[in-house]
Amino acid sequence: MLPGLVVPPAGLPQVQKGDLCAITLVGNRAPVAIGIAAMSTAEMLTSGLKGRGFSMLHTYQDHLWRSGDKSSLPSIAPLALNPPDLEKEKESITADPAMQEDLRCLTLEGEDENGGAQQQMCGRKSLSEDSNSRGLNPDPTDSKTLQEQMDELLQRCFLHALKCQVKKADLPLLTSTFLGNHMFSCCPEGRQLDIKKSSYRKLSKFLQQMQQEQIVQVEELSKGVESIVAVDWKHPRITSFVIPEHSPTSQTIQEGSREQPYHPPDIKSLYCVPANMTLLFQESGHKKGSILEGGEVRTIIINYAKKNDLVDANNKNLVKLDPILCDCILEKNEQHTIMKLPWDSLLTRCFEKLQPAYQVSFPGQEPIVKKGKICPIDISLAQRASNKKVTVVRNLEPYGLDPCSVASILQQRCQASTTVTPAPGAKDSLQVQIQGNQIHHLSRLLLEEYRLPRKYIQGLEKAPKPAKKK
Repeated sequence: MLPGLVVPPAGLPQVQKGDLCAITLVGNRAPVAIGIAAMSTAEMLTSGLKGRGFSMLHTYQDHLWRSGDKSSLPSIAPLALNPPDLEKEKESITADPAMQEDLRCLTLEGEDENGGAQQQMCGRKSLSEDSNSRGLNPDPTDSKTLQEQMDELLQRCFLHALKCQVKKADLPLLTSTFLGNHMFSCCPEGRQLDIKKSSYRKLSKFLQQMQQEQIVQVEELSKGVESIVAVDWKHPRITSFVIPEHSPTSQTIQEGSREQPYHPPDIKSLYCVPANMTLLFQESGHKKGSILEGGEVRTIIINYAKKNDLVDANNKNLVKLDPILCDCILEKNEQHTIMKLPWDSLLTRCFEKLQPAYQVSFPGQEPIVKKGKICPIDISLAQRASNKKVTVVRNLEPYGLDPCSVASILQQRCQASTTVTPAPGAKDSLQVQIQGNQIHHLSRLLLEEYRLPRKYIQGLEKAPKPAKKK
C-alpha cells in the first residue's frame, strides 16, 4: 500500500505500471520485498500516495524465504560510506547488469531487525550518483570524512558567492537569501550543499565563524532575522579564492534521476471561432471551433470587408457594417445606431467576440493547443497550525515544470520542508507547499533562472519586504 511511501527531495523514481520494483527500509539497501508496480509514478502522486501501489511477489520471511536457509537480512549501508567501501558497493552493483537495470528501488517506513524506527525515503540513482548528490567527493583517493568534505564545500560556496555574486548595493542581505540565491547557485555540478551535514549544522553558526575571521559582519536588523550588513572584499581569503572554470548552471530541472536544462515554453495567444461568428469566417474555409492566430483573424476580416465592398468610398478608414458583421460584433442596442466603424474598432470588437485559446511550444516537441486562457502559476500564502505560514505554488505543469523537482530545488535553497500534494479542485495537477514565506526564492527561480514572463505568474507581490537599513 502507498501510505508509508514518501517522496524524497530528489523526487520519486520514474516507474511505469508493470515495472519490477525492489522495496527497502531506510538505512539498508537490501530489499525486503520484490513486487510489480500497480500504477505509474504520476498516478501515485495524483492519488496522493493512497491505495495499492505494488503487487508483492516475494517478501522477507515469507514461505519462499522459509524454504531456504532462512538467512538474516544483510545490512547494506546507503549513506556515508568510506571510499574503499564505496568502490566495493559499485562493484557489487555492476556485477549483475540485469538486476541493476530491471529493479527500481523504493523505500518504505518500517523497522529494522533490531526494532529501530526507520524514516521514509525513495531513490533510484546508482550508489556513485547518490553519493555525489549528497555532497560526497567522488574521488576514491580522498580520505576526508563526509563532514570535512561538506565543511570545505560550504566555505568554497561562501567565498565564491561573495567574490562573484554579492555586491555592495545588495547589502544588507538576508542570510537566508544569501544562502538560497547565491551560495546554492555556486555549488559545483554533481554535488549538493547540505549545512546539516557539516560541523556547523546551522547557517548562523557558520556565519558567526566567518564574522570572527572578519570576512563579513552579521546583524539582527529585525527580531529573529539576521542579515549580512558588511563584507570585507579585500580580505585575503576572498582575494585569493580561485573561481572554478566550470560554474554550475542553476537552470535545470530533474526528470527522474537525470537533470535536464529547462527552457521556458513559447506561449502564443490564439482565437477560437464561436457559433455566432461562423458566417463571418466560413467564406475563408473556417467553421465553428476553428483555431486561428491573430494575424489570420486580421487578414480574414480585411478580406471579407473588401470582397463585400464594405470599405467606405468616401473615407477608406471606415467600414460599413452588413447584417453579418452587425450580428457578430454589435450589441443588440447598437444594431440600429451604428452603421460604420473605423478599422481599429472593427478589429478590436472582432477579437473581443472570439473565444480565447493558446498554444504552448517546448523545444523539440510538438506544440500543444488548448482552448481557454492558460492558467498562470499561482503563488499564495496560507496559514497552518500554530500560526505558521506556508507558501503554496500551483499550475506548474502547463509550463513544463515538474512539481517534485521544483520542491526539491526549493527545499535546498530555502532550507525548509516541502511537500507535494494533489491540488484541490484540479484534475491531474499537483501543488508544492514550502514552509514559511519563500516568495523571494520563487521569484528568482521562476523569473531569473527559468526566464518565465512575469505576466504568467501571479502572487509575487506577497513577498516579504526587505529589512530596512539602520
